[in-house]
Amino acid sequence: MRELIHRASRGDEEAWHELVHRHASVVWSVTRAHRLRGADAADASQNTWAALAEHLPRLRDPDRVAGWLATTARRECLRILLQGRREVPLEQIEIGTYEEPAVLRTARDKLLWQAFATLPARCRQLLGLLAHAPELTYVQLSRALGIKVNSLGQTRGRCLDVLRRRLILLGGGPE
Repeated sequence: MRELIHRASRGDEEAWHELVHRHASVVWSVTRAHRLRGADAADASQNTWAALAEHLPRLRDPDRVAGWLATTARRECLRILLQGRREVPLEQIEIGTYEEPAVLRTARDKLLWQAFATLPARCRQLLGLLAHAPELTYVQLSRALGIKVNSLGQTRGRCLDVLRRRLILLGGGPE
């Protein structure tokens, strides 16, 4: 691996293509795990490879390039997800949109909190932090909750699945 990275960092196109071929699945699996689609997934992937090209000559441990790519891809995905929360495409904005009546909103929120209260403590903590402190990185969440960084995404997915099932049982429907 060291030789391949050394050749790629010196501009060897064949070595770069081999490097991408060997590790593309790592980058794409991270973007899929973050549920990025289309252009966002492509942007996260492209930004990850661009970062590798920039840092290739300075990699401290070339044998751990797969982990470096996974970490960089995760950070790119989180950056894109955070940007997406702040930006609303103009075509999605409608003037005079229907606003949900407060009574329906209150009933829906009550049902959600009932379902949330039945979750295991670890799920309540994780989902609560994700909802109320979205700026936290996975490393910060990991430290706060005592969960391994690598298992946070899967744990979040399982917690959300449990929450969905409990909402359905309470009559909340499959929203």
